[in-house]
Formats: sequence, C-alpha cells, structure tokens
Amino acid sequence: MTNFIPIFPLNVVVYPDEQLNLHVFEPRYKQLIQEATAEKRAFGIPSVLQKNVLEYGTLVEVVRIDKIYDSGEMDVVTKGLQVFRILETIRQVPDKLYSGAIVNYPANDMKTNERLRLEVVDQVKALHGLLRVEKKFTKADADLSAYDLAHHSGLSLDEEYELLHLFHEMQRLEYLKRHLYKVLPVMAEMEKLKERVQLNGHFRKLSID
Repeated sequence: MTNFIPIFPLNVVVYPDEQLNLHVFEPRYKQLIQEATAEKRAFGIPSVLQKNVLEYGTLVEVVRIDKIYDSGEMDVVTKGLQVFRILETIRQVPDKLYSGAIVNYPANDMKTNERLRLEVVDQVKALHGLLRVEKKFTKADADLSAYDLAHHSGLSLDEEYELLHLFHEMQRLEYLKRHLYKVLPVMAEMEKLKERVQLNGHFRKLSID
C-alpha cells in the first residue's frame, strides 16, 4: 500500500508497538497533533540522523494528550504501528504548516526462533546486570520481540536505525545477538577494571602460598 501521511521528523528511532511520549511546542506540530487527534489519523516519525531526514520511519497514532499548557504546548502519548519507507517528501502541503510524505510499508516477517529469542533476552538481562540497572518490560519474556529489546541493548542511534529497516524478526534477533556478544565481554572487563581500581590503596590480606 502507498499513501500520503503527515510527518514529524525526530532525532529518534521509533519501533512498532513502542510508546513514545512527546512534548510538542512548534506551531506546525501542534497543528499536526490537533488534526491527528480530531481525525483519528496516524502520522509518521521518520528518523533524523546528522540533520538528515532518512527514508525509514514508523507510523504512529496518538493514544492521548496528557496535558495542554496555556501556551498551547502539549504532552502527547503516541504508539508505534508499522515501519514505512519514504518514496517522496512533500515539503509544502496546502493549508498546512507541517510537511508530509508519500510512503509505502515494507512487508515485515515476524516469524521467530524461540531459542534465539530467549538467548537474546538472557543477554539483555546480563547486560543490565553488569550495568547495575533495572529494566522492567511491560510484556512477559515469552512475548518480547526484537523491537521490544532494541532500545535496552545499548545500541547507538545509527545501530537502532539499521535494525529499523531489517524486515525479518530472525534478522533483527541475530543483529542484537551479534551486538550483545561483542559488548558483553567489554562490559565485563570494565567491571573487573573498576574493581581493581577501587581496591588500589586499600589494605588487603595477601598470601604467599
């Protein structure tokens, strides 16, 4: 399917089923949110990297407007729906302050391998353990997808974008697995180094046996 959507470019990567909270203050995007809410219409968030609007993004819907300030600024809760690819950007939309795009929606194969998926979940939890951070997912482990795990895996923004335009769940899980197998040994070694640094200068019981 190909259609026109309003776009709200941001320096983030949004994944399907992700909740994204926005503070909207620019007049063009206040207009976009007001119309999307009134017309129950989705809009697109294409990723921006190094000030360039890239060709892939995610269609999102407004879940609710949490707050409208006296200035007209808004706190908005949105949810990711599906990944799109920009075919043409429409910079000037008649009677609108915001831009739009002609997009299509690449087929997305969600077929997974349970063993691989659980392996990646375990790796993500191991990373969080090394970092001493607590992350609580809103889904059970058995329901977590690569999209659910990506933002919690220590990816850079560029890497998150690379994962966005992988259209097979198995590819996405393999991508995360390779990344985590590369990162985890480095983090473990840094943790050992931190322990050695902390010991320096302290009295220690040593043995020559």
